[in-house]
Amino acid sequence: MAILLALVSALCYGTSDFIGGVLSSRIRSWTAAFTGQAAGALILIVIALAVRSPLSGPTIGWGALAGVGGGLGIVCLYRGLASGRMGVVAPLSGVIAALVPAVVGVAGGDRPSVVSWLGIVLALPATWLVASGGDAAGAEGTDDTPGAGAGPRLSTRSAMLDGMLAGLGFGVSFAAIAQAPADAGQWPVAVELLTGALVTVVGATIAREAWLPRTSTAYLASSTGVLAAVAMSAFVAASHRGMLAVTGIIASLYPAATIVLAITVLRERVHRTQALGLGLCAVAVALVAGG
Repeated sequence: MAILLALVSALCYGTSDFIGGVLSSRIRSWTAAFTGQAAGALILIVIALAVRSPLSGPTIGWGALAGVGGGLGIVCLYRGLASGRMGVVAPLSGVIAALVPAVVGVAGGDRPSVVSWLGIVLALPATWLVASGGDAAGAEGTDDTPGAGAGPRLSTRSAMLDGMLAGLGFGVSFAAIAQAPADAGQWPVAVELLTGALVTVVGATIAREAWLPRTSTAYLASSTGVLAAVAMSAFVAASHRGMLAVTGIIASLYPAATIVLAITVLRERVHRTQALGLGLCAVAVALVAGG
C-alpha cells in the first residue's frame, strides 16, 4: 500500500507540474505557484475543520518547515530556469530532492532490502535522464522559459547552485512532512501549502515579479494546488505505512509523469535519454516494490 500511495503522489505531482507548465505559457510562474498553493491550502483547511482533525504544535512546526523547504525550492527553481540553464537546474534538483528523504530515512532507522536498494540507486540516474530534457546543451542555450520571466543568463556554476538549493528545498519538504503526527489529518499539508504560498510571495516581491492572479486563466492554476494537496496527502499516508527511504524515492519520480503527459497530450518528441530514463524509472519502481 505504501508503494501505491507513493506512486499516486508522484502521478499527482507530475500532473500538477504539467498543468502548471502549460499555464505558465500564459501567466507568470509566480502567479501560478501562489494561486495553486493558496487554493490547495484553503481546501485542506476547510476539510481539516470539517472533520475536526487535531492541530498541534508539532503539526504546525513540521508543516511549516516543509512549506519553507518547498517554497524556497520553487524560488530557486524559477530563478535557475529563468537563467536559461534548464538542462542543469531541472535534473540536479530532481536528483537531490530524491536523495534527501532517502538519507533522512536511513538515518532514522530505515533498512531497505538489497533489492530495494538497487531500485533506489537506479532511481537517481533515471530522474536525471527524465528531467534533463534529452539535450542539456540545447536547453542551456535558451533563456525564454515560458512564464519564468526574463533574466540575465547565469553561469553553469550559479545554475548548479540553484538546482542544488531547489532540490534541497524539495527534499526537506518531503522529509519534514513525513514527520508530522499520523493523527493530524490534513493539517500538515495545509500548513505546508500555506507557508509555501507565503514564501512564494516573498520571493516574487524580492524578484520584483507579479504574483497576484488577475485573469481567469490565472485562477485555473488552482487546479495545480488541488493536485499538489492530493500528492502530498498521499505521500504523508505512504510515509506512515512504509519506509521514508523508499516512499521518498518513489514520490520523487514525478518528472516521469510530467514527461509522459507532455508526450501523450502535447505530442512532444521524446528524446533518447528521456526514453531511457522512463525505462529506468519503471525498473526502479519494480525493484523497490519487489524488495
